[in-house]
Amino acid sequence: MTTRADGRTPDQLRPVTIERGWSAQAEGSALISFGETKVLCTASFTNGVPRWLTGKGKGWVTAEYAMLPRATNERSTRESIKGKIGGRTHEISRLIGRALRAVVDTKALGENTIVIDCDVLQADGGTRTASITGAYVALTDAIEWGREKGFIAKKATPLSDSVSAISVGIIDGAPMLDLPYEEDSRAETDMNIVMTGSGKFIEVQGTAEGAPFDKDELDRLLELGAKGCADLTTLQKSALEAAR
Repeated sequence: MTTRADGRTPDQLRPVTIERGWSAQAEGSALISFGETKVLCTASFTNGVPRWLTGKGKGWVTAEYAMLPRATNERSTRESIKGKIGGRTHEISRLIGRALRAVVDTKALGENTIVIDCDVLQADGGTRTASITGAYVALTDAIEWGREKGFIAKKATPLSDSVSAISVGIIDGAPMLDLPYEEDSRAETDMNIVMTGSGKFIEVQGTAEGAPFDKDELDRLLELGAKGCADLTTLQKSALEAAR
């Protein structure tokens, strides 16, 4: 079996930690680490919905993603200074929002809004997948906060499932799980997989960066992604079961 530069096997996650309740102010929060990638996910609960949803008996969940200027090896300019949000930031923000809404019953949520902020403190590949995985934990706590405050019905079930995400890719001809930047930057195929805790796919983003991939390789990557997401689901459950 191929051994990687960091000693992992091809189907092994980097060390993953989830520090739930990291923010004292937010209704839900989690500091998640995928190896050296670290993302702070905070969930802000508001009683009320955007004007276009008022009176429809539904809630709303959305997300915003950002990267600190020195999250990478070289400082990047803050997008607020540039005066516009970059295309990559928009894309990832929308991906996180879609992933979370796939497991949210907006009617059970009631006319409440939850905004998830995913801020990358340190980037070493997989920032969007870490964001989605951590955002679910923050979202869960924000929903429970809303229930405790009486904004969500006691017996309502706003979450139909959990959600996590992981990267996979083909490196030197071999399928690999959870790519750090060193692997991601030279991957022949790069893919992000978003799944529910029950094993259903929400989104698959895959690109042949070098040589095209065949169906057998695609199947292997999907199998790796499913294994990785299942492992992450177990870690999410452990974090949510622990005392905050």
